This record gives sequence, C-alpha cells and structure tokens, in this order.
Amino acid sequence: MAHSRAFLDQLASEHQSPDTLYIGCADSRVIPELLTTSAPGELFVVRNVANLVPPADHAHSSVGAALEYAIQALHVSHIVVCGHYGCGGVKAMIEGVAPSMPELKSWLSEATLANAAARERTADSEEQWRDAVEENVLDQLANLPSYPCVRDRLAAKTLTLHGWVYDLKGGLHVYDHDAGVFREPSST
Repeated sequence: MAHSRAFLDQLASEHQSPDTLYIGCADSRVIPELLTTSAPGELFVVRNVANLVPPADHAHSSVGAALEYAIQALHVSHIVVCGHYGCGGVKAMIEGVAPSMPELKSWLSEATLANAAARERTADSEEQWRDAVEENVLDQLANLPSYPCVRDRLAAKTLTLHGWVYDLKGGLHVYDHDAGVFREPSST
C-alpha cells in the first residue's frame, strides 16, 4: 500500500500529460486502462453510452468540452474511439428505446439514422449488431472533424484518429483505413 500511496502522491503533484484521448462506451465490462495496458495518467478518458461523439452543434456538449480540453490544454496527439461488440446502446439504436428512457432516446437520437446502413445490410441479428457496432465507431470518427480544434490539428497533421472495437470475449479489432475494414492488429 505504501508503494501505491507514493505513486498516487506523485500523480497528484504533477500535471497530467496523457498522449491519448480515449472515447469509449460506459459499459462496465470495458475498462480502458486494462484494454490498453495503461497506467493512471496515461489516458484522458471520456465514457458514455455507445461511445458517441455528437456533432459539434449537438445540444449535449460534454464530449465537445472534453475534446477541447484534451486537444488545447493537454495537447494529446491521438484520439481513439473504441466501441465493443455486444453494446447495449447500439442495440437500442437498432431496436429502439423504451419510452421510459427519454434521456437515453435523446442521447442516441443523433446516431440512430447513421446506423440505418448496418440494419439494411443483413437479416441476421447478431451479424447486424456487430456491423452496427463497427459502423457506429466509424460514424463517431466522422463526427470528430466537426469540432474546429480537431479539424485544425488534423490539418496540421499533429493528431491521429483511431477506430477500435473490443470483443468482450477478448481481442481487439482496429480499423484499417487503407483496407476499409476492422481487423485484429498484427503482432509485428
């Protein structure tokens, strides 16, 4: 415990300087620091239902505030949008939200139309759900440049965007921009 206390004291006395902003789902089974093998202080983390990045003009501004802080104050050079297979938020986009959850319906409203393509591609519900999870990550990556701070850093080539999908059974799929698919990262 003394070693942990010393480490926490050191973290508290220094300014945070993460290199990566991680935007992921609030699902309790997905733990960013374990997934990335990061120590405390190495990631700036935003978690919400379905790992959404609403467009800059959306009424929900907490993600935008975190983006601005991470980019302008912390100077992160990477943004990871990480979804996960089996995401209940994405399933709600496909099947709809119960009337008893108006806040969730409002939160997911920007994303429901974007996932229409995944719904139309297949009749198999499990495959449809997996496709929708991947499509949702790509949609959120596409929303990031709607924020001027992101757009400026991308233009300056000082920011890199990454799309990931975590498999709750273990494993990670990383979006390959050149091939246009999610695949397991190579071990090289």
